[in-house]
Amino acid sequence: MCDYSLHFVASRPAKAGDKLETASFCSSTTRGFAAVGEPNVAVCLLPGTEVAFEKEVEYYRNFGIGTEKVGERMARFRQANSNQPMAHHDALEFPDGQTILLTKLCEGQRATVLQLPAAPHVGTQAKERRSVEIGLTR
Repeated sequence: MCDYSLHFVASRPAKAGDKLETASFCSSTTRGFAAVGEPNVAVCLLPGTEVAFEKEVEYYRNFGIGTEKVGERMARFRQANSNQPMAHHDALEFPDGQTILLTKLCEGQRATVLQLPAAPHVGTQAKERRSVEIGLTR
């Protein structure tokens, strides 16, 4: 997913193995991920996507005054502030339980998409459910 303020930025879904970089986008005040070599295209992650950074993750503290390191290189993408429609939602959750909004990440940090979340096989599940409903079994 891409944060609400990136809806007017060109985007594409993430793929396993993508090389990403934290970036700011021209038509938005929000930071997010762009593919290395594609600085004007936001790469949208699904909740549960796992990423590995080259170095410890660094972010801007409150009000953009100073930076701080998380102390971790691995993270899982998730959504935060879901009950607030006009708030930033894209976030990273780290193994120590800390959650940082993507828009707070310092620019230029590189990461690799390790794994996308598992997706259910909708067609197969629907067929199986229909078979049970009409009394067919295997």
